[in-house]
Amino acid sequence: MSRVDLIELVRDKVKGLKAYQVENLDEGIKLHANENPYPPSPELLKKIFQRLDELELNRYPDPDCRNLKQAIANKTGAIPEQIIIGNGSDELIQYLMQVLCDEGDTIAFPDPTFAMYGITAQCLGLTPVSFPLNDNWDFEAKTALEILAKNKTRLVFISYPNNPTGNCFSEQEIQKLIEQFDGIVVLDEAYHDFAGKSFLKEMDKHNNLVVLRSLSKIGLAGLRIGYGIFPSVLAEQVNKVRLPYNSNSLSQWVATELLNDFAHVQNQIHSIVEERSRLMDELSKLSNIIAYPSNSNFILFQATNGGEKLFNELKKSGTLLRNLNAHPRLKNCLRVTIGTKQENDQFLDQLRKTSL
Repeated sequence: MSRVDLIELVRDKVKGLKAYQVENLDEGIKLHANENPYPPSPELLKKIFQRLDELELNRYPDPDCRNLKQAIANKTGAIPEQIIIGNGSDELIQYLMQVLCDEGDTIAFPDPTFAMYGITAQCLGLTPVSFPLNDNWDFEAKTALEILAKNKTRLVFISYPNNPTGNCFSEQEIQKLIEQFDGIVVLDEAYHDFAGKSFLKEMDKHNNLVVLRSLSKIGLAGLRIGYGIFPSVLAEQVNKVRLPYNSNSLSQWVATELLNDFAHVQNQIHSIVEERSRLMDELSKLSNIIAYPSNSNFILFQATNGGEKLFNELKKSGTLLRNLNAHPRLKNCLRVTIGTKQENDQFLDQLRKTSL
């Protein structure tokens, strides 16, 4: 009988990592994962059930995702050759690092931002470097460029709007970064539907720009569909490392249907944006809550009476938020996803009771 020390076989860089963890509730209100609180339209659900009878589950999906790429092209103005589909945009983040960086190379991002940039880099043996956000959760291109140059950075990720702060960084500072950085700038626009802002059109002027997007935030989180729009020459290289059949048949089909008939989702987005404004107004009335302006489908706020305590009390009452207290810049901070009006009202009611 073999007795191998399995931990000794694990790379030291991996052993030192902490897994990306998200808490969950079996029951209650889940306002922690930045999902769309509304289900797909009844028409789309009916089509899905009909389609399930027709799917050949014994056959591989379309490896090139041709119909989905065409739907994305129609919506964005990109050409299919620029588009790569991912099992969530996280997969595309990993591919970019694999294609552009050798072990030991540096990738960069603002801090605080989406944790998976740093985690993925470390998993691949890369060196993550960050540049700080100011008190308004923005950055200066001059400072960022100095850090990028000093560390010989190959790749920089900009979450736009930024997760977890919720804001869009200065367009002027991002523009300077794109124009002056001798590397690839990735605009991660996972939340762009709620901001109404994008750098996609800038791709015509700059060949060092990549735009990532996701359908997880607007209703298809369970199907894990992300996509990237790349310069064609870079898309060709990324496709060399893309796993075969990385997007399943059902995800491809549902995503295509949703994009080709987007009106229902657009109405849901409008409702979320309206609720974001209302929730922001209500949070601003609470003396022990500091809420930060948001362009996304969530709001970051600080609980001056103690974020950990408030998080646990809300969870006990059946409302789950994202606890960000572990980050040194986010002490006592929680992130609440914009839910339905009923969910938001219940959250506010519990918040008023527990935060007094």
